[in-house]
Amino acid sequence: MTIMQAYLIYAVLAAFFASLVPIFGKIGLKDVDPTMATTIRAIIMAIFLVTVTFFVKPKMSGINRYSILFITLSGVSGALSWLFYFMAIKNGRVPAVVAIDKTSVALAIFLSWLVLGSEMNIKTVIGALLIVLGAILVSL
Repeated sequence: MTIMQAYLIYAVLAAFFASLVPIFGKIGLKDVDPTMATTIRAIIMAIFLVTVTFFVKPKMSGINRYSILFITLSGVSGALSWLFYFMAIKNGRVPAVVAIDKTSVALAIFLSWLVLGSEMNIKTVIGALLIVLGAILVSL
């Protein structure tokens, strides 16, 4: 398997497991405060990832202040995303919340072009707009 094939498999697995988050979350949030639920989820994730890291034993090369800063910013962004996501699914319709949340894909495409200089062509623009349109349709 090439690296190109591996990233596609990882992306499909990420999408599959991400699809379980709102289902399990909505069930688990029935009588629980979303902030507490997000905290519990983060602790479970930290324990799980520390355990995986222990067995995988990744290389520590390349870690510097610059990478730590942006990994930290990514972590804070992710934590805020989870917190607001759980607040939304606690009180809202899961299909609407999930659809609106997925507009982050279109926003990430735009930001990757703006910040990272990623390629932006007409197919990418139309695809991103269709994601936003789909989210609007599902959330109505």
